[in-house]
Amino acid sequence: MKLPRRNFLHLAAGAAALPAVSRIAGAQAYPTRPVRLVVGYAPGGAGDISMRLLGQWLSERFGQQFIVENRTGAGTNIATESVVRAAADGYTLLMSSAANAINATLYDRLNFNFIRDTTPISGILRVPHVIVVHPSFSAKTLPEFIAYAKANPGKLTWASPGVGTAGHVCGELFKMMAGLNMVHVPYRGGGAAMADLLSGQLQVYIGAMTSSLEYVKASRLRALAVSTATRSEALPEVARVSDFVPGFETSDWGGVSAPKSTPSDLVDKLNKEINTALADPNFKARLADLGAAPFPGSPAQFGTFIAEETEKWAKVVKFAGIKAE
Repeated sequence: MKLPRRNFLHLAAGAAALPAVSRIAGAQAYPTRPVRLVVGYAPGGAGDISMRLLGQWLSERFGQQFIVENRTGAGTNIATESVVRAAADGYTLLMSSAANAINATLYDRLNFNFIRDTTPISGILRVPHVIVVHPSFSAKTLPEFIAYAKANPGKLTWASPGVGTAGHVCGELFKMMAGLNMVHVPYRGGGAAMADLLSGQLQVYIGAMTSSLEYVKASRLRALAVSTATRSEALPEVARVSDFVPGFETSDWGGVSAPKSTPSDLVDKLNKEINTALADPNFKARLADLGAAPFPGSPAQFGTFIAEETEKWAKVVKFAGIKAE
C-alpha cells in the first residue's frame, strides 16, 4: 500500500554549533550535517515507507536532513555491510529488520556479525504475518485449513515472498508446530504472489500483512489468522494462529541500528526522538495504513529482541534446511 507523498522539510541551520568539548556537547550539537538512513529494500515497501516517514520526522525535529538511501541486494546484506563499515559517528544508520536475524544463519558466510558489529537504537514497527487464501478455497477457518492440510499431505502448496524471507520462515515454523506437510512456492516479493492468489492460481500465501491487507478488507481474499500474540488492529476480527497452535508468534519488523561503537549519547538521543515519533497519533496512523503497529523501546530492549529473534530463526532455518539462493 502506498501512502501520500510528502517532501522532506528543509530547515536552515543558522546557528553555529559550540565546540564539542565533551561527548554530551557532541550529542547536543548532533546532527550538524545530513544523516543517511540506509534501507536494504526497494522503494515503495513497508520498510522503505516507514523509514521515509521517520526520516521526515527526524528532519523536522533536528533541523537537518535524514535522507533514505536504498541499497538493495543479497537479502539486505549489502545495505547492512555498508553501514557496518561506516564511521560510528551517527551519520550513517541502518534500517535493521527481521532479515538481519534470519540471515545470520541463512547465509553460510557473511562479512560481518550483525549482533557484534551493530548498535541497536530503537524498533520502529512490527507487522503481523497473515495466512490468506482465495475465497474459493474450502477452508473458512484455520482449524479447517489445518485439517485439510493433514488430510492431503504434500498436495497443498503455499507461497511466500521468497526463500529466506520472514514470510518463508514464518510458514516453515507454522508447518513445524502444526505438523503439516505442504509444498513451498517462493515468489519474488509479495506483489507477484498476490497477483496469482487473486487469480486463483495459488492456494495459500503466508507473508507480511502489508501485501494482502487491502484485498482482505475488500473481501477479495480471506484471512485465516494473524501470526502475532495479539490480534491486529487492522484486522481485529481475524483470529491468531496461537489460538489453535499454542505458543506460535512471529512478525515482520523494522528498526534502526548504527555501526558498533557509536557513542551512547547519540544512540540515546536518537532513541528518544524515535520513540517520540512512535507515540505521535499521526505517525501511528501512517503505520496503521501499512497494517503495522509501533515498536518502541530502549536500545537495550531492542538489542535483546534482536538476539532472541536471531536464535529463534536459526532453529527454524536449520530444521527446514533453508539455504540462501
